[in-house]
Amino acid sequence: MVDRKERGEGEVPAPPWRRSRKPAQPRRQLSQDLIIDTGLRILDAEGFDALSMRRVAQELDTGPASLYAHVAGKEELLELIYDRVLGEIRLPERDPARWKEQLRAYALEVHRVLGAHADVARAALATIPTGENSIRAGEFLFGLLVEAGMAPREASVAMDRLSLYIVGDAYEASLHYARMRAAGMNDPEAYFESFVGHIAGYYRAIPAERFPYLVKHVDDLIADDGEQRFRYGLDLILDGIEARMPRDP
Repeated sequence: MVDRKERGEGEVPAPPWRRSRKPAQPRRQLSQDLIIDTGLRILDAEGFDALSMRRVAQELDTGPASLYAHVAGKEELLELIYDRVLGEIRLPERDPARWKEQLRAYALEVHRVLGAHADVARAALATIPTGENSIRAGEFLFGLLVEAGMAPREASVAMDRLSLYIVGDAYEASLHYARMRAAGMNDPEAYFESFVGHIAGYYRAIPAERFPYLVKHVDDLIADDGEQRFRYGLDLILDGIEARMPRDP
C-alpha cells in the first residue's frame, strides 16, 4: 500500500469544531518533598490564606485525598513548610567569645530568611517548631548563650523572647504585604509610603491640646523604616541579655 506522503497528499485537517487535545503529561510521583515545595510556592506567590490541601492538590493535578498519605493535614504542612524555610538559615561555628556579635548576626539572618517568604512567619506563631532545621537553629542559639556563661534556664527564656521578637516582626511585615496585595499594589515602597502618610496625616489632625507630644513629634514617630526599627529593638534585647550575662563566665 502506497503511503499518502509518497503520493504527495496532505493530511486531512481536524474539523474546526473539534477541540485540539494537548498531549497528556505524565503525572509526577507524589512525595512529601514535592508537596512541601508546592505549598511553599503557593505561600510565596499567593499568601498564607490561599494555602490549603485542596489548592496544593489542584497545583499537582491530583485529589486532596492523595496528599494525606504524605502529610496529615494543613497544620502539619505549615510546620513542614516553615522548617523547610529555616533550612535556608546560614549558621557559623559558635564562638562564645563573640556571642553578642554572633547573636546579632543570627537574628538578622533569620529576619532576612523570613522576610524572603512574606507570609511564612504566620506559621511559626503559637507553635514550638520541632523540625530538623528548627532544632538545628535552636541548638546553635541555646548553645551559644550557655557557652557564653548564661545559666541554661535563663538562656532558654532569652532564646524564647529573642525568637518571638524576630518572628513577630516578620509577621507584622506579612500583614502589611497582605494588605498591599488586597489593595492591588505590588510596590512595597509605594505602599508603605502611602500607609505611613495616612497615619501621619491623621496624627496631625488630632487635638493638639489633648495629645501635644504625638502632634508635635509626628515626623519623629515616622522617621525610621521597618529595618531600622527592627535593628533598634534587636539592640535593646541584646543589651538586656548582656546585662544578665555573668561577668566571669
